[in-house]
Amino acid sequence: MQPAPEHIAQALAPATSVVETVAETEPPATANAPAVTAAPASVAQSVAAERPVRPKAEARLYGTRTLGQWIRLVVLLGVGAVAAAAILVLAARGVTTLPGVPEFLARYPGEYSPPAAAESGFPWWAQWAHFMNIFMMVLIIRSGYQVRTQQKPPAFWTPKRGGKKISINLWLHQSLDILWLVNGLIFVMLLFTSGHWMRIIPTSWEVFPNALSALLQYMTLDWPVETGWVNYNSLQQLMYFLVVFIAAPLSAITGVRMSEFWPKNAKTLNKIYPVEVARAVHFPTMLFFVLFILIHVFLVFSTGALRNLNHMFGGTDVVNWVGFWLFAAAIAITVAGWYAARPIVLAPIAKLFGQVSSR
Repeated sequence: MQPAPEHIAQALAPATSVVETVAETEPPATANAPAVTAAPASVAQSVAAERPVRPKAEARLYGTRTLGQWIRLVVLLGVGAVAAAAILVLAARGVTTLPGVPEFLARYPGEYSPPAAAESGFPWWAQWAHFMNIFMMVLIIRSGYQVRTQQKPPAFWTPKRGGKKISINLWLHQSLDILWLVNGLIFVMLLFTSGHWMRIIPTSWEVFPNALSALLQYMTLDWPVETGWVNYNSLQQLMYFLVVFIAAPLSAITGVRMSEFWPKNAKTLNKIYPVEVARAVHFPTMLFFVLFILIHVFLVFSTGALRNLNHMFGGTDVVNWVGFWLFAAAIAITVAGWYAARPIVLAPIAKLFGQVSSR
């Protein structure tokens, strides 16, 4: 008698389970061992389905975003900036058509006459200070950003006489701050002993309406005449005054409060000047410097690059390539400093003033 079909299926079921077990547990065949007979296609598919699927390689992160995300962000920011600039230009041009505005611009052209004793031109020490400011500000901003965002410092530094252990990036940031302050103090001393101070310190209340006029002219793209060798326009004068006499001291005062030089046990002084206040002011001040540098460089190149670069680096009021190549050399030195600011280079220098350790 022939067995029923369902009896055949039940008889084959144990064999199928044995094959599956062998397929899952049997090691792969080697050159010296006989190959195991391949399991049926259905069994192989079952085994393959149970194997974990390897995830695709993740895109490389640059900070908290991938390269593609950074590119999209930059494109969006660029488009937004262009759109905002176009709106501002149209709005400013509309303002110039309002009643009384043309008369205001005619009365206040954007600058006032400097005192007769004001010196024109740029002495050698002003050119030198300009280069040092470029070099040190770039590295100060870079090291400050590293201190703010670092999770695990690459190395640490401890003073020779003992004290708080800090990251080598913070040591670089504070060391550059000290050199920058020394450079600034020398600049201010020479500024007042030479009479050059009248170039960047307002000497008339007319500076304010003229600054507003200059701002409106910049916004309409009908820029004021550039006469920087003899006299800054009022907006430039106010900005230079703000940088030298307000932003720089504010950055120094808040930076000292957050450094290890500040007395930690002075309870009354710490209560009067909490460290949280210093932190809340210090970072926005750095952002102000970044914005000022970007706008300053843009205006230097868009209002007569060769002449302006000769003013700042060549000390002459002519149009040639001398100032440009001096500026290019300054940028090259700054870039070299940027890449040299690494633990392998910083450690030997830091060891001259303290102890460097990996943790």
